[in-house]
Amino acid sequence: MMRSTRLAALLAATAAIALSPAAQAQDSYRLPPKEVVDILDIAPPPEASASPDGRWLVLTALKGMPTIEDRAAPMQKLGGVRVNVATNGPYDLKPYDLNSSYTGQGTGYQLVDLKSGKKLDLKVPDAKLGPPMWSPDSSRFAFLHTTAKGIELWIADVATGVAKPLSGPTINAARSIDYQSDGPCQWLGNAKLMCHFVPEGRGAVPVMPVPTGPAVQETDGKKAPVWTFTNLLTSKFDEKLYDYYMTSQPMVVDVGTGAATPFGKPGIFQELTPSADGKYLLSVRIVPPYSYLVPASRFPKEVDILALDGTVVKHVASVATNNGGPESLGWAGSGARGFQWRPSADPALLYVTTLDNGNPKQEAKDRDSVMLLEAPFTGAPKELLRTTDRIESSGPGYQARELFAFTEDAKQALVKQFAWGTRETKMWLIGTSGEGAKPELLWSHNDDDWYGDPGTPVTKTVNGQTVLRQDGNTIYLASEGGSPDGDHPFLSRFDLGTKKTERLFTTKGENFEEIVDVLDDKASQIVTRYETSLTPANYYLLNLGAGAKKTALTAIARPKTALSYSSKELINYTRADGVPLSGTLYLPPNYKKGDRVPTIVWAYPREFADLKGAGQVRGTSYAYSGVSPRTPTDYMLFLTQGYAVLADASMPIVGGLQANDTYVEQLVANAKAATDMLVAKGVADPKKIGVAGLSYGAFMTLNLLANSDLFAAGYALNGAYNRTLTPFGFQRERRTYWEAPDVYTKMSPFMNAPKINEPVLLFHGEADSNTGTFPIQTQRLYHALKGLGGTAKVEMLPLEDHIYAARETRLHVLAEAFDWFDKYVKNAK
Repeated sequence: MMRSTRLAALLAATAAIALSPAAQAQDSYRLPPKEVVDILDIAPPPEASASPDGRWLVLTALKGMPTIEDRAAPMQKLGGVRVNVATNGPYDLKPYDLNSSYTGQGTGYQLVDLKSGKKLDLKVPDAKLGPPMWSPDSSRFAFLHTTAKGIELWIADVATGVAKPLSGPTINAARSIDYQSDGPCQWLGNAKLMCHFVPEGRGAVPVMPVPTGPAVQETDGKKAPVWTFTNLLTSKFDEKLYDYYMTSQPMVVDVGTGAATPFGKPGIFQELTPSADGKYLLSVRIVPPYSYLVPASRFPKEVDILALDGTVVKHVASVATNNGGPESLGWAGSGARGFQWRPSADPALLYVTTLDNGNPKQEAKDRDSVMLLEAPFTGAPKELLRTTDRIESSGPGYQARELFAFTEDAKQALVKQFAWGTRETKMWLIGTSGEGAKPELLWSHNDDDWYGDPGTPVTKTVNGQTVLRQDGNTIYLASEGGSPDGDHPFLSRFDLGTKKTERLFTTKGENFEEIVDVLDDKASQIVTRYETSLTPANYYLLNLGAGAKKTALTAIARPKTALSYSSKELINYTRADGVPLSGTLYLPPNYKKGDRVPTIVWAYPREFADLKGAGQVRGTSYAYSGVSPRTPTDYMLFLTQGYAVLADASMPIVGGLQANDTYVEQLVANAKAATDMLVAKGVADPKKIGVAGLSYGAFMTLNLLANSDLFAAGYALNGAYNRTLTPFGFQRERRTYWEAPDVYTKMSPFMNAPKINEPVLLFHGEADSNTGTFPIQTQRLYHALKGLGGTAKVEMLPLEDHIYAARETRLHVLAEAFDWFDKYVKNAK
């Protein structure tokens, strides 16, 4: 009764508030001090791509920040993605996701001969280049060039260094924006590419008609607990636009002549990939009926095996709309998924079927099954493995497409299962013929145990197929190398027979060196990316065998305008209940010991199943302390204004499936331990500490302001503040609002707005596409604070997504944040 009364009062207060003309005005972008501008304008380091044979490395130079004009490109929101309607490609061209859609913000290629050390700058267009797509024999690479009118296909020859266009601006890259789709081109041997083009003569863009009726959705009584996705289809007209921009005509392109031959009929292909023997293609097509509740990656699909003339050899599956919860919480579409060719001379298809209807809440002995379908595809599929938990990719991140990591002879494959509730993983080795050896468990690991992470299997490309990098019965694992001293990446050998591990390479000393690629099966040569706190990232060639040698491949010096500070230190401290915590403490330039300076705490909460993982250090204090376009680290620039910065302060929430039952209490305890440490070290004045965060960190910021008096003020970027607007779960919360209403209410800063009595600055990108953080979350919180007499300011940022990209936006946000903290933290009364 008390909860509903408080909610009614809040809704009444917000309903009575209308933004004044002054509050609604769109002001001009501001600039922070020149020192800050110069730091943000530093170009990011290049991206590196090694050839399949390990002989060549392509370094892609990157543009820094796009402009707001770049962000103003014409765009349509269709099926969960945003399409640039001028180019028929992705709307978002960000340097930090260069490889996400095969288009990007590359400004040039440098070809490095790793054998001789010679370097050659290729003559290519100087803007909007995508990453290299290597031919199987490493003799050339294809790439995409985005122009104002469309996307071109180019080819570069590594022997001559000559690059030339193979097509006009007719590539359809819109269909490959979604992470579950394959790229716009696939190699067919070494001389041909299968690429997706805009269909010739497709006609003019559909025009919005006069409505003839409402947009209708209807539920059939079946549960569909989907999350709150963005950029969805909303009408029949949207469906027409989706068909228009996503439909492609597959073409076989001769890379010598540029001649293109149509393959089959146009369609919306999520995947069209050749078998290892080149005789078949796997076709996964998206088909109606389309959904207005889920993105296109969850639309119905028809899965077929095609002959080279485009005829259907075998209809494999019809996949229904996936209306389940998020994959990251153990959900999956009912039926089949993860179709993948076995990379063998005798073609076969492996895939996974669900045994629990894709619902992790359903009682079931087994969750998933691995199936095998062999050529000539006339027989019934064979079952290779059943798992008690959900199968996910063995690659980095649950969004990786491929569920199977095959050995080079394709006779075996790695399969990873993951238990969401306990965070336990198991890595299996299975036979891929349906005969012989039983599945063998290679290792078990808890994902929360950062220190014990065995690593991710290293792969290579052979004849266009991805397989494990292997030396006899030994594979390679690359890990971030978590430790109490911070991350020290390593490379190890793992024997599939004995299950013994041998460490080959580990970062040592006060530096951070991550493995970029392993170049040969003996792992005698690797490419790494090396940096220290004061030197930016550079690429190196390491010989790990006899006569170990380290050769610099780049020589990027520390810019004169680089961010500076007086000290940087990994700090360990303890929560009141004994949970170990950590963070990296930066002190501003010219800091004198004993001075108490204004301080900003930046953090992002994480849930853990148990205390062991919660207390482990994540990240490193030895990485370069610059500001990168790859991650939202702009808060570090508070150092230029005389602030101390506690970066990545630990905010563990422990308790597995019920962790959020005590979210607020644990969050406040974490923050109190951090502020107590800062005061005890003599760094901070307890009345001059501010807090800030992005996304779930923004949610954290408002919760701390509502439930404690530890901070003088805060600023928050793109948060979700009313959890009733994400009623089917969020982060690792799998209970619905109706199953745990008290938890949702207690965790929602909007519900506790009367308790937010510290000044807060709210930012939100108007084009935020992140699940759950709709812009209305920030707008309604501001309305509540204004109606209740709080001290707050909201800034809605035009054309910006969840992570801000435009130069004008990033500079403006810093200028505003500096002023806010100077007023309410540095000069707090």
